Amino acid sequence: MVPVYPLIGAGILISLYILLTLEVAHRTIVALVMAGIVLLINVFLGYGSYTALLNSVDIDTILLLMSMMIMVSILSETGFFSLIASKILSKFFNKPYRLAIVLSGATALISAFIDNVTTVLIISPIVIEICEKIRIDPRPLLIMIVFASNIGGTATLIGDPPNILIGSHAELGFMDFIYNVAPAVFLVFLVYALIIRLIFNKWFTEYKNKLRTIPFESVKYYVSIDKRKLEKTLIPFLVVVLLFTFEDILGYPPAVPALIGVGILFILIGRKIDIEEVLHRVDWTTLVFFMAMFIVIKGVEELGLMESIAYGIVGFSTDHRILMLIIVWVSAFISAFVDNIPFVMTMLPVIDVIANNVAYDITPLYWALSLGSCLGGNGTLIGASANVVVAGIAEKHGYHISFGGFIKYGLSVMVVTILVSTLYLLIRYGGIM
Repeated sequence: MVPVYPLIGAGILISLYILLTLEVAHRTIVALVMAGIVLLINVFLGYGSYTALLNSVDIDTILLLMSMMIMVSILSETGFFSLIASKILSKFFNKPYRLAIVLSGATALISAFIDNVTTVLIISPIVIEICEKIRIDPRPLLIMIVFASNIGGTATLIGDPPNILIGSHAELGFMDFIYNVAPAVFLVFLVYALIIRLIFNKWFTEYKNKLRTIPFESVKYYVSIDKRKLEKTLIPFLVVVLLFTFEDILGYPPAVPALIGVGILFILIGRKIDIEEVLHRVDWTTLVFFMAMFIVIKGVEELGLMESIAYGIVGFSTDHRILMLIIVWVSAFISAFVDNIPFVMTMLPVIDVIANNVAYDITPLYWALSLGSCLGGNGTLIGASANVVVAGIAEKHGYHISFGGFIKYGLSVMVVTILVSTLYLLIRYGGIM
């Protein structure tokens, strides 16, 4: 007999994603309503107290997002992003595909060493700036940036939260990920570079058609830089970047560098900052969405859905090749619809159980979990934090990215990149060649 409570959890998630897909209301409203329902169900059934569910909100993530939004907002006032946009435009104005690859490559590289959310907070304003000068819809290019961010973040221990969890649990270091996961990510990015040419072909064609009516001189522009303010803003920003690289060594949460950076920023130029204006520019709607989703996911986890899925994998096979395939694909599809952090946390003890019942090295299963959970985030709009943040930034600039519009491209990219990861895992660790 199938347990009832996990089915209730499945029903909650299915209802949530149907409502998000149909866009019956703003995604934050949908998430808040579902969070309320989850709280009522869990408290009524005795699966997690009201306080425990509220405590599931990852304050570290919220503080990180808020701090980086503040820093990026102030940095944008200096003209820094406009300067970068003008430089990229001058070189790749009439080469839309190269423009997409350059921006994607830079995003992927930065995401390997700085968390994905911070990366897209930096890159997204540049993308919007460029597209508005061309007078073309920036949403396809923003979606490409999101894909590149999630791909690049998979490469290192500090690039994506699931990798941090895996590395800590399995005692795998920074170079372990570089040696075992980064080569797969490099192959995945090459395939990504090919697939975006196909699935976004309409946008690239539209871009080229625009070039016929927009001479370069009308796009070229000069940027006024507030050098004094830029210097004072870049100092704390560089401090944050430096501190991010030491996260795995010193063991502090990612919000700490961001909060330190904001503190230094306010000290340096505090008198020149209109704090109310700065806080007004923080995307509170996105932050509330995250908080509501944390409650929903924790509630579903308490109902046993994640555990049922995870232990169902174990009962299927103990052959390491089959387990790698199951883990990478199940992780990808679940991470496309559910926050990958609780899923990874659920899967880690499952892999421990496998280790106690087999005679081979189960380390490749961790690489399968990493690739599946991180790359699976490209599947849907809510599959990764970076996706939601970019959607929020786009909406603030008047460009709505719908759940259905994102999934149209996201699932294709996810499936292809997971196929590449599967071949990599089988060739390197499955002994098929």
